[in-house]
Formats: sequence, C-alpha cells, structure tokens
Amino acid sequence: MITIEDCIGLSDLREDEILALAEHEHIPEIAAAALGAYLLHQKHGAERIRAMIEDDIRAANARGDQMHAAELFMALRHFMYDHRDALESGE
Repeated sequence: MITIEDCIGLSDLREDEILALAEHEHIPEIAAAALGAYLLHQKHGAERIRAMIEDDIRAANARGDQMHAAELFMALRHFMYDHRDALESGE
C-alpha cells in the first residue's frame, strides 16, 4: 500500500508545502501531493504554487494567526530555495 509519506516523497515537495496546498485548495493531503507534483511539471506551475502559499500567508495574517503565517512563510522560503523557477520572470 502506498502511504502519504510515499506520495510526498514522489511529489518533489516538502510536507509543509503540501499542507499549504491542501489548505489553499481545501483538499486532502494526498490530493495536494498529486496536485503539487502535477503543477511542478507545468509551465509556470511553480509560480502558481508560490502564489497559493502566499495567499495562505495573507489569509493567516488576516485572521490574526501569526504563528501559522510564520509556519507558512518558512514553507515558502523552503519552496523558493528548492524551486528557483517559482520566481516570475523579471524578478
């Protein structure tokens, strides 16, 4: 049987990044892992993932959840380090 850890390992994303996608899209973690893996292989897909994590950060800040916003910011930092193509052209 394939586990969520297997899916995370195959996605080329970290668990915190997948959790951010799941939160943003309101989907289970396993679906978020599949979505993330799919997006990473699409043109501008990494930029879309970055935008989703940024949306999550803004939502956490808007509801006053600074602790969660900080966790999401760290996920964004890891994502940007691992996926430099997430920068929009010209930045």
